[in-house]
Amino acid sequence: MKRKAIFLLYRLAELLASPVVAVYLLVRAAGDRRYFPTLPERFGELSALWQKTAPEAIWLHAVSVGEVLAAVPLLEELRRRSPQTPFFLSTSTLAGREMADKRLAASVTESGGGIFYAPVDYVWVVRRVLRRIRPSVVVILETEIWPNLFREAKRIGCGLVLVNGRISDRALPRYRRLATIFGPVLAQCDRILAQSDDMRERFLLTGAPPEIVEVGGNLKYDFTLLPLAENSPVLTFLASGKGRPVWVAASTSTDGRLDEEDDVIAAQRTLTGWRVIIAPRKPDRFDSVARKLQESGLRWVRRSAFQETNADADVLLLDSIGELAGTFEHADAVFMGGTLSDMGGHNILEPALAGKPVVAGPHLENFREIERHFEAQNAVIRIPAGSELAGAILQAAGDPELGERGRMAASMKCGAANRAADAVMALYESKYPVERPPQPAWMFLWSFSQIWRVAGAHDLRAKRARRKTLPVPVVSVGNITAGGTGKTPVTLELVHDLASLQPGVLTRGHGRNTRDIVVLPRGDEMPPVETTGDEAQLYIQSAHVPIGIGPERAEAGTRLIEKADVGVFVLDDGLQHLQLTREFDLVLIDALRPFGGGHLLPLGRLREPLEGLARAHAFLITRSRAVANLPAILSTLRRYNPSAPVYFGWLENRRWTNVHGETLEVGALAGMKAVAFCGLGNPESFWRSLADVGVCPLEKLSYGDHHRYTPNELRRLARHAREIGAEYLVTTAKDAINMGRDFEGVTAPLKVYWLEIGIGIDRREELAAQITAAVRR
Repeated sequence: MKRKAIFLLYRLAELLASPVVAVYLLVRAAGDRRYFPTLPERFGELSALWQKTAPEAIWLHAVSVGEVLAAVPLLEELRRRSPQTPFFLSTSTLAGREMADKRLAASVTESGGGIFYAPVDYVWVVRRVLRRIRPSVVVILETEIWPNLFREAKRIGCGLVLVNGRISDRALPRYRRLATIFGPVLAQCDRILAQSDDMRERFLLTGAPPEIVEVGGNLKYDFTLLPLAENSPVLTFLASGKGRPVWVAASTSTDGRLDEEDDVIAAQRTLTGWRVIIAPRKPDRFDSVARKLQESGLRWVRRSAFQETNADADVLLLDSIGELAGTFEHADAVFMGGTLSDMGGHNILEPALAGKPVVAGPHLENFREIERHFEAQNAVIRIPAGSELAGAILQAAGDPELGERGRMAASMKCGAANRAADAVMALYESKYPVERPPQPAWMFLWSFSQIWRVAGAHDLRAKRARRKTLPVPVVSVGNITAGGTGKTPVTLELVHDLASLQPGVLTRGHGRNTRDIVVLPRGDEMPPVETTGDEAQLYIQSAHVPIGIGPERAEAGTRLIEKADVGVFVLDDGLQHLQLTREFDLVLIDALRPFGGGHLLPLGRLREPLEGLARAHAFLITRSRAVANLPAILSTLRRYNPSAPVYFGWLENRRWTNVHGETLEVGALAGMKAVAFCGLGNPESFWRSLADVGVCPLEKLSYGDHHRYTPNELRRLARHAREIGAEYLVTTAKDAINMGRDFEGVTAPLKVYWLEIGIGIDRREELAAQITAAVRR
């Protein structure tokens, strides 16, 4: 209750502060026009192209430039380990976004993800983002503690890990005072990887549970420096020096009392023959530093206004983002800014990784562990004040071993990216989030799902009470979710594999116009679809085995046995049909939506609670090649059924067929202008199949599962397709049955082709042998 009260108070405080937040955002946007276009993303308006079907993405949040750079080695390692995973990266600052676009845009885009501005920490905004990108794991870099983001991620079952964690000297007293608030928020994390032992202690003082806090090292030790672009004006500036020594004043800052650029300019005046590159930490200070240089009397040039005629200037103002690290390899010495002004310091690792001697002032409070390590290795020169900067630059450049000691000190601490990736992937392979619809639909649907829970439990008890047993064994093919998981194709494959046992099929006949029991002892009779349902028609066309159709499959099976020689029944869609005894339950799990969003109908797609998975004798994960996080699906299955074997299936696109029985290779319609339509429980599966065979429809139309098409409906569909320039209509074999026998006259002159699919099954012989052994016992 205490934790809930804290989150409630936080949300109330947010509500009261909303006018202030709105004014702040407007003032910020008015002061910097670049800020205004970021507001839609900050309020959760992300690209519709990023909408994910399955929760298989990894979302990394890096607030600004430093965190983005720390994310680089981690993202590279994660992509190496899980190349199919979509990655998303959020930043808070304009400079952070610019750096992310330069360093990581190609990587995240290739993964199917993207870069966006982090959402403001309102519940409804955070939920919008979570619904759009559907992360499996949320990774927070360093110390961004946002209560609503943390709580909402955990409420839907995401993994939540804080990596490269640190708490600065300046922030620590505030965090300790508010430990009562921050403790419950940090407790939402699955793991916290602090940069050092000291940082671990600081997280514990902030209220984090000891069992989740560990030392993971500093990601910045694993940073890889990128060279300057070949066309960068900085290279021209450097080349024009003709051997003159160069020093870099990196990330210069101000604390409001001391502007470090004043000390840099003063030092440059005394360094005869030297040149300097000045890189202010914040872009909003570029202009003020330019005015200082203009008044200094030094020959200087801005990188953004660079021309060949001023290439021999003594000072280059680096007013760009993303190029500073590339300058280090060309420097004879580097002064790290933020260390003379009382700013807590900036990271000295990057120039050290380049093997360059580093000079720093007295302030490195934000990097205590790095500070101690480098001083122990005699790998950095410290000065107490800016007046000693010029002498320190000469001393650093004159020590041929200092830069190499820095490089060795940095390399001794590598490995944090591997440790962080281990933590992220452990969560990625064990967490499978649920879905959360927006309010007020959530509460409305949740109420009905509770009614479904009670009614469903009563229904299952009633079915068990009137259970019947047939004189031949029964193998059930079913699932725990509503909608398509590939039951009909799998049943067809099993009928083929169990041919030696003389199989027959029992099906309910969904979508037909009668509840009468229909038996087809030969399996090749041709009754109308209105009396059989579309699934039975597929068995008639492809299996040619005895078929019994009816809501009570025990009675249908009894009647069929009287007319046909059946050795085993395959029960289609039978997991919840408990009124019929079966020897083997094969439960299908659709990899695209394996657990129905985690909620019972109508809030989610679960037919019964996940505890029903315990009845399975084996699992078959269909569409297993369509997702990246199969281990998380397996982990969830094992919570409810520790022992049933798991097999993997995938859709096989086999051929295109038309009403005349003509067939085309699966690639024959690639690039053609087509309109696609289907009536499936999971239309996304068909759209993916089309993409696999190279068909990019002009339009995709989805109808309800088992939809029966009327002539007028088909006529309108065909007319619309012609109007937008389509040459073909493409659909599924199941839909072809539901179009009626005379559809060609209605859709002409457009040709209609349907895609015939099958199911590939890993270890298929093993599954068939397991079923055979079960029915022969």
